[in-house]
Amino acid sequence: MRIWLKNPLAILAADAGGGVVVDDGRITELVRAGGMPQTPVDQVVDMSDHVVIPGLINTHHHFYQTLTRAFPPALNRELFPWLQALYPVWARMTPEDLALGMRVALAELMLSGCTTTTDHHYVFPKGCEHGIDIEVNEARALGMRGVFTRGSMNLSAKDGGLPPDSVVQDRDDILADSERLLSTYHDASHGAQIQIALAPCSPFSVTRDLMTASADLARRHTARLHTHLAETRDEEAWCLETFGMRPLDYLDETGWLGSDVWLAHGVHFSDPDIARLARAGTCVTHCPCSNMIIHSGHCRVCELEAAGVTVGLGVDGSAAQDSSNLMQEVRQAFLLQRHHYGVSAVTHLDALRWATEGSAACIGRGDDLGRIAVGMAADLACFTLDELRFSGHGDPIAALVNCGAHRADRVMIAGRWTVWDGQIPGFDIAALRRDHQRASARVQHA
Repeated sequence: MRIWLKNPLAILAADAGGGVVVDDGRITELVRAGGMPQTPVDQVVDMSDHVVIPGLINTHHHFYQTLTRAFPPALNRELFPWLQALYPVWARMTPEDLALGMRVALAELMLSGCTTTTDHHYVFPKGCEHGIDIEVNEARALGMRGVFTRGSMNLSAKDGGLPPDSVVQDRDDILADSERLLSTYHDASHGAQIQIALAPCSPFSVTRDLMTASADLARRHTARLHTHLAETRDEEAWCLETFGMRPLDYLDETGWLGSDVWLAHGVHFSDPDIARLARAGTCVTHCPCSNMIIHSGHCRVCELEAAGVTVGLGVDGSAAQDSSNLMQEVRQAFLLQRHHYGVSAVTHLDALRWATEGSAACIGRGDDLGRIAVGMAADLACFTLDELRFSGHGDPIAALVNCGAHRADRVMIAGRWTVWDGQIPGFDIAALRRDHQRASARVQHA
């Protein structure tokens, strides 16, 4: 069915003032202002009240952490003690808990205008060994596009790592499950709905051997690689003491510097580090809210981009920053980087670009996601400006960021409406919230 999304209030695309035509999950035509589609359409949708932007793309998250938001023992702590307070709690999760936590994260993201998300799932307590399968099923049920990363931890505290035994797995079990997931779900084709990446968690929670073996396995399947890196000074000190080198040196030594890798946080990169990342084509995901709450530091976004490093955006774990709202993350990235670099260096369009084109490139999807253009996937986030917060706006697109848009009115993924009038059709939010809160209380207080 050819659908004309007609005459948007504003649209983040050149020469598309008259809207876009969508067919078979892709954008097939951009209509100039005052124009008509070149070929007949089957349906016309009036978009005159909507600001249309490319669907937002979230490139770093931990869905299960919605179960431990604002957890008192973890409040007001930096990363290492924060993790140590939460590892034992996460070890209590059941498959039912995981499904609820993942469903909440996916719904919250979608309602914020997110059409593609990654998830870095690295905790597999006993009974939850099929956690990635659970989230693939949850994403499919909601219609969300996803790159789900098989995270891993195999270096426990008794072996010199940070996590306790209760949340680590055996190296061979990790690799066998990674192979299974890649063979079962990974789709490398244009317009893929579900993809798998491999994501050993961090230098302080996995062995060197698992890092290299994961890289080899992912590349055999033409899949991407993801991990946390250079997030805190504690991590840097740990790497120097344990490996005798800084985090990026360790990454390079294990074969991870490449154009098929994207890194979460990237806060503590030196100028030479940034140059090496650019030469390798390795991308970085900026996670502003998490970095501020955990007091990790400031991601040097302008220096990264000036050197040629692609920057994307991620909401990070709900337990770290207590939200899965990607549109709010866009505004926070804009404010943080504008505060640091100045008015002339960072605009609202930069922040939107990080969450669209930049994020698409991070996950290797720059050819089909992240832009409103002919041939791209019909993934769109559409916002109205009918709240009091927007009254008096001039530039509708700037208003989304400057005035604090946080909930999309309509969301389209692969040409299908997944949000309409601010609701996910057929989805009982009240029941989900009730069931999720009950599961959260059990996990936190068991």
